[in-house]
Amino acid sequence: MLGAAHPGPALAVTVLGGLLALAWGAGLVTVVLVAAAVLTSQLSIGWSNDLIDLRRDVAVGRADKPLATGALPLGAVRAACALAVVLTVPLGFALGGLAGLVHLLNTAAGWAYNLGLKATAWSWLPYAVAFGGLPLFVGLDAPPVRGWSLAAGALLGIGAHLLNVLPDLADDAATGVRGLPHRIGERGSRVGAVAVLVAATVVMVLGARPGAVAGGVALAAALGLAAAALLGRGRVPFAAAVAIALVDVAILLLVR
Repeated sequence: MLGAAHPGPALAVTVLGGLLALAWGAGLVTVVLVAAAVLTSQLSIGWSNDLIDLRRDVAVGRADKPLATGALPLGAVRAACALAVVLTVPLGFALGGLAGLVHLLNTAAGWAYNLGLKATAWSWLPYAVAFGGLPLFVGLDAPPVRGWSLAAGALLGIGAHLLNVLPDLADDAATGVRGLPHRIGERGSRVGAVAVLVAATVVMVLGARPGAVAGGVALAAALGLAAAALLGRGRVPFAAAVAIALVDVAILLLVR
């Protein structure tokens, strides 16, 4: 069941949400609520992705997809996905009415990607909305939320999208999926991702102003990880994108 939920991205975004809550100075209860809301949202998006893509995954013989191999009952994933949706709504609204609406928008963006935007030139938009909306959702309990944090989140989302799709470019092309990464190619996706990921760190450093030394270290780390994203294979580029996001959150923790 965890394999069908895209556990890597789900865990990464959940950890980022929890760390953002800490960076904004939230208490333990709020941090737990944020993590629970983000996790259930990510689980619903991951499970719905494999449910919607089942025919395509079977067609290209995706051995890493439990539904496609028949190792997991279809009904079990449908039930788990529905439960995740039912849980994520009240968890989001437990942080406030506006926070709940933002959380619903972030979740809806992920579902919109699964339901068809992934196959269009606008495939980057759900990632930009969801990652850009994460600081807003988390920070509404501890205002003010700075516009630069939303911009950095959106840039991180676009970079994560470009790198997350790289291992699946061939399979996607074989089943008619032509999102932005497919249109600009592997090289264009890597270069574009590196550009926006480094830009996200620059925005965070300029916005949060952690100091010359800390800012320099953050930028150096981001550049090193960007090189890994540019040259790495498999899931290494996406892991590098997550690491850059962690560097950006660390900047916020430094200036608390």
